[in-house]
Amino acid sequence: MNSTTNHLLSLISDFREDFKGAFNIRENGGCAGRQSTETIRIEPRQKEPGIDIYISAAAKHETVYIPACVTKSGVNDLVYNDFHVEDGADVVIVAGCGVHSDGEDEAVHNGIHRFFVGKNAKVLYQEKHIGTGTGSGERRINPVTQITLEEGACMEIDTTQISGVNHSERSTCAVLAKDAKLIIHERLLTDGAEKASSDFSVTLEGEDSGVDLISRSVAKGNSYQEYRSVIRGNCRCMGHSECDAILAENGIVNAAPALYAGHIDASLIHEAAIGKIAGEQITKLCTLGLTEEEAEQKIIEGFLK
Repeated sequence: MNSTTNHLLSLISDFREDFKGAFNIRENGGCAGRQSTETIRIEPRQKEPGIDIYISAAAKHETVYIPACVTKSGVNDLVYNDFHVEDGADVVIVAGCGVHSDGEDEAVHNGIHRFFVGKNAKVLYQEKHIGTGTGSGERRINPVTQITLEEGACMEIDTTQISGVNHSERSTCAVLAKDAKLIIHERLLTDGAEKASSDFSVTLEGEDSGVDLISRSVAKGNSYQEYRSVIRGNCRCMGHSECDAILAENGIVNAAPALYAGHIDASLIHEAAIGKIAGEQITKLCTLGLTEEEAEQKIIEGFLK
């Protein structure tokens, strides 16, 4: 792996010289390293770029790493990764993508991830996106996440995009069976002329299934964000979504949340708030010795935690 890959890995997956356990490192459209374990098997796909990850029921509190890096301009990477999680497994999946621009052409990563999570299995999916480099070419990341949760399965998604990505289109859709639970935490910051869109679609098909979708974002500079979500309750179920955004400078946020209740016992709730940082918050921090810029940064950091 080159030095840029090592740097990106440290940012998106806390890489320190090596990964322990199962891993697959993708670099500029190819495999830069792969390792399976007794309980987590990683195999290359035959008809399209990407891998199949097979997580056995014997996997308990294990971690698998699947970071992807684009380290130069002129690379347009497309990858398909499927996760097959057996009944009762308990696993942490650390994904993430870093794109680095060093020239005039774009650096692009398009990742399509599908999750097939078995009965009573537990998955924590951690995903960090970041862009680096001083090239004039745009840094683009477009993740697509498709989720199927079987009876009693639980999946938590922690997804973060904080800096350097010029353009991103983030799409997540999920279908939940009986007693399945989905928790999503999205944190997003855009600056300059960056653009980002998030699109969530969750269908609650099984009785007593539930989703908790929380998105927090900050739009700075002249950046633009779009947020769309729809929760469909087709049975007795619980659905909650919350989208909160802070505007700074000339940032713009367009939010369009939606709820669809297709059953009398579907309980669906949405909360939303968009606005600038309250002046009294900045004043209070300034009395503690911070400059106005430092105070604003502290507030944003706390909001996106």
